[in-house]
Amino acid sequence: MLHGVRGLVFFLAVCLLSACAPRFVEPGPSHHAPVLEDNYAVMADGARLPLRSWKADKGREKVIVLALHGFNDYGTFIAKAAQSLSKKGVTTYAYDQRGFGAAPYTGRWAGSEAYLSDLAVISRLLRQRHPTVPFYLLGESMGGAVILAALAGADPPKVDGVILSAPAVWGWRSMPFYQTVPLWFAAHLFPGWVLTGEGLDITPSDNREMLIALGRDPLVIKGARVDTLYGLTNLMDRAYGAGERFDFPALILYGEKDEIIPWEPTRHLLVSRSGAALSRQKVALYQNGYHMLLRDLQGDVVLRDIVAWLSDPKAPLPSGGDVRAHKIEPRQ
Repeated sequence: MLHGVRGLVFFLAVCLLSACAPRFVEPGPSHHAPVLEDNYAVMADGARLPLRSWKADKGREKVIVLALHGFNDYGTFIAKAAQSLSKKGVTTYAYDQRGFGAAPYTGRWAGSEAYLSDLAVISRLLRQRHPTVPFYLLGESMGGAVILAALAGADPPKVDGVILSAPAVWGWRSMPFYQTVPLWFAAHLFPGWVLTGEGLDITPSDNREMLIALGRDPLVIKGARVDTLYGLTNLMDRAYGAGERFDFPALILYGEKDEIIPWEPTRHLLVSRSGAALSRQKVALYQNGYHMLLRDLQGDVVLRDIVAWLSDPKAPLPSGGDVRAHKIEPRQ
């Protein structure tokens, strides 16, 4: 009799958790071919994703960069860097990913496949717009996770190279159980519960003025639904496992004072890369770098490294961050 009661309780618990599964707002059915408008990327389901651009000086366009923002951020994250890059012959595009910035369904997660699909579509459209110019992807944090997962997929976007700034690779396999278990249960029992992160004492950057501005920006999300965090963790887990298949030319950037994405999962990404990838990829470590490397007080140092790598991937970086990274890079 006792076993029967336990079985009934277990069955009811499973039913309860199934009824309260994480609630993602996935793309709707396709209505038309996706297009690029002046200020929007319009997806096949009609979703209008705000699209910004910073054009290279006329006649000097050498590179196209599509930049993907991090979690709770949006496309203007790259604005200052993009303005400087435009003077170096780089045209930068950035869009607000679904659920972020001014994109539809603010604060809601669209599912990993939606983010990967949007990246593939917009990359294809931009390559059609600039067919003869080298095309690169740049991803910060969650944006880096989207790029890693997409490039490890069966039909990766066609790119000439990738820049990953503190890629978000802190997924289920790298988080401690005392974080994953509560997250899983909370996402299934209370998917709409909003967490703010207050009291965690985490420093994302040493640029206090920039952080204050972000706090005042109404398009920067200040909290996160539990089911959105659950979806983000799924995405990060895919990125965590992408190292062995990530053999594209790349510049991977990480700040040693990063308090958002821990070092160990980042190191796993670096050491899991294939031997063939090592000759086409460069890692830079910044001793005084935080998570928001391009907006830290030493952001100009990071930007100079990006410009140098785009000009000559084989040359040493001006900052010496690649030399510092040798202590952790695997040897063939």
